[in-house]
Amino acid sequence: MNARVVFAALCCAWGFWASSAQAEDLAQSSLQMAGQWTQGGVIVGQAMPGTAVWLDGKALRLTDDGRFVLGLDRDAPASVELKVQLPGAAPTILKQAVSPRDYQIQRIDGLPQNMVSPPAKVLQRIREDQKLVAAARARDTDIDAFSEAFLWPCQGRISGVFGSQRILNGQPKQPHYGVDVAVPVGTKVYAPAGGIVSLAHPDMYYTGATLMIDHGHGLSSALLHLSKLLVSVGQEVKQGDLIALSGVSGRATGPHLDWRVNWFDARVDAALLVPPMTSAQAQ
Repeated sequence: MNARVVFAALCCAWGFWASSAQAEDLAQSSLQMAGQWTQGGVIVGQAMPGTAVWLDGKALRLTDDGRFVLGLDRDAPASVELKVQLPGAAPTILKQAVSPRDYQIQRIDGLPQNMVSPPAKVLQRIREDQKLVAAARARDTDIDAFSEAFLWPCQGRISGVFGSQRILNGQPKQPHYGVDVAVPVGTKVYAPAGGIVSLAHPDMYYTGATLMIDHGHGLSSALLHLSKLLVSVGQEVKQGDLIALSGVSGRATGPHLDWRVNWFDARVDAALLVPPMTSAQAQ
C-alpha cells in the first residue's frame, strides 16, 4: 500500500472519529438528567421532543415534551449504555458509569428451618402474590407523575435501609428493597407522588395489606404492612393524598411502613427520591 493510500485512509478514519465525537457531544448536551448514577438510583431526564432513548437496548417511553425516567437496579453493573437518537439524526451510543454501593450484610446461623424457609402449605399463596405484584410492576403507562419531586409517605425513625441482606444458616435471603420507617400502628400514610392505584391487597403473605401506585413510565411505589387501605384499584391519587394507615401486617417484626420503589423489574432506592428526614420530622 503506497503512502497516499495510507494517508487517505487515516484522513477518513480521523474524520469518522471526529464526527463520532461531535455526535456524542451533541447527544450528551441534548439530554438533561437529574438523579444519582449509582446502584438503586433513579434518573429523570429531559430530551428534545422527538428524541428516542434506549437503556441497554430497552426503548424508553418519553412524554410529548421529552421527559423520561430510568432506574438502576440494586445490583446494576458498573456501566450502562444509553442510545440516543435526535430527530433526523443517526443513533449515538453513550456509556454511563454506575457507582457501586456497599450493603449491610447480616449472617445468622443455627436457626430452626421454619424460620429460614416458608412452610410448603403457603408456597402457592406466595406465588399468587408474586404474580399480582409482577403485573403491577410491569405497567408502562403514559402517566407523568414520575417527574414530580417525591415526598416521604410518613415521618418517623428510619429502621431499615435499601439493599441490606440476611444470610440465614448459610442461605442468602432476598435483599431488603425498601426503606423502613418505624411508626405506630394507625399512622397516616400519604401518596409520595401522584398516579393510579395499581394494586390494593388486604393480606399478602409476606407484606400484609399492600398498596401499589403507578407513577407512570414503569415507576411505581409499594407501601407494605399496612393496617387499613383507604383507596382502591384504578383510583387516581395526587401527591399528598391520604391513602392508608400504617400497621404490622404480614411478616413484620414490629409496626412500621416499608416503602419500596421499582422501575419495572429494577429495584431502586426510595430514599434517593426524597430529601433526608430532619430530626424534627422524625419525632
